[in-house]
Amino acid sequence: MRDILITLIVFGSLPMILRNPVNGVLMWVWISVMNPHTQGWGFATTFPFAFIIAIATLFSVAISRLPKALPMSGITFTLITLVLWMNVTTLFALFPESAYAQWSKVMKIMLMSLVTMTVIRSRDDIQRLMWVLTMSIAYYGVKGGIFTIRSGGVDRVWGPEGTFIGDNNAIALALIMTIPLMRYLQQRSEQRWLRHGLSATMLLSALAALGSYSRGALLAIGAMIVFMWLKSRHKLAAGALIALLTPLAFLFMPDRWSERMDSIGTYQEDESAMGRINAWYMAWNLARDRFFGGGFEIAEPGTFFLYAPNPTDIHAAHSIYFQALGEHGFIGLGLYLLLLGMTWRSAAWIVRHSRNQPELEWAQQLATMIQASFAGFAVGGAFLSLLYFDVPYYLMGVIVATRLLVAGQQTAVSPAMLAQVGGRRQAIGQP
Repeated sequence: MRDILITLIVFGSLPMILRNPVNGVLMWVWISVMNPHTQGWGFATTFPFAFIIAIATLFSVAISRLPKALPMSGITFTLITLVLWMNVTTLFALFPESAYAQWSKVMKIMLMSLVTMTVIRSRDDIQRLMWVLTMSIAYYGVKGGIFTIRSGGVDRVWGPEGTFIGDNNAIALALIMTIPLMRYLQQRSEQRWLRHGLSATMLLSALAALGSYSRGALLAIGAMIVFMWLKSRHKLAAGALIALLTPLAFLFMPDRWSERMDSIGTYQEDESAMGRINAWYMAWNLARDRFFGGGFEIAEPGTFFLYAPNPTDIHAAHSIYFQALGEHGFIGLGLYLLLLGMTWRSAAWIVRHSRNQPELEWAQQLATMIQASFAGFAVGGAFLSLLYFDVPYYLMGVIVATRLLVAGQQTAVSPAMLAQVGGRRQAIGQP
């Protein structure tokens, strides 16, 4: 039944996609982030829904009368440069076959990220994208939170199998990134029932993140909460709420959870932590030896034999930073850090230029919550191989579109304000 439902939704959306490519982007985000087909049990689990939606969306972009040029933005140019550099490093990949397979997946994500930046232009488009993106992950937050409560926190929470967020650590970080986005939607919602529903969803998502037993997620949620508190207008009330809920959540979790979190301070005795550090050394040594890095998919015995302190302890990078360094060299890491930095600065620009302007309050709230999301991602991503996780790239597209809208609003308002000021001066007899 689930397989049939998903199939009907996807194929039923094709006429709307052809009518407006924005609908195609929304469907793509739903399929690629939530992966609803993984919730079925039959043919839908392997059916190429994403491919069909991508082709329909690209065709819709081609025939649409909407502007087809990428927005002029430092984020856009840096992302394109990073994508081009990834293509270069693939030519020099240590393991061409596996590198090409991963290259194919990553290029699809990057292509649709650029399409998102091209077609998402209006405030309504941004709002719809935020709802689709947030609810796609919130589904697993509600599901995982209820599971954590029912199991008393004994069993771990996992994401949909075979996806970016299938791992317990990955789903935890995805939920942490999404909680600030839920807060933004709550701020923009007028219905009381919807605001209360989003509050419950945030609490359940936080419980699901804790129930994942991810130590990196604990650090990420700490960074995200601190940033949101610093940006809160009601610091006393927010601080009191955090001080009340945090101990309750920790007390709810069983002793085995506390023991795992305590191992953060004794990482030298933890095999998993030491395996990650071994992989980080390997990536560092490889990048120093090879200007182009090793290309995609370098977690192989050969690279660890040549570059790792412990050649028998083979692990994925478990870090967005060392993953970029090992696979694409120092230039790849530099471009990725520049991309994150420019996204942060653009969000800060939006906050600064939207302050004390009621008509742009939505933009200020959105940019602030996306910054909180990236704060969690920057910390949690230091311990996860999520360099190609698509959600951050979609949020970059949202920041690009929002900044253009804020800049356009200022351009439109400035002449009117000047005319108003001039009229007042004439009324009082000033030159």
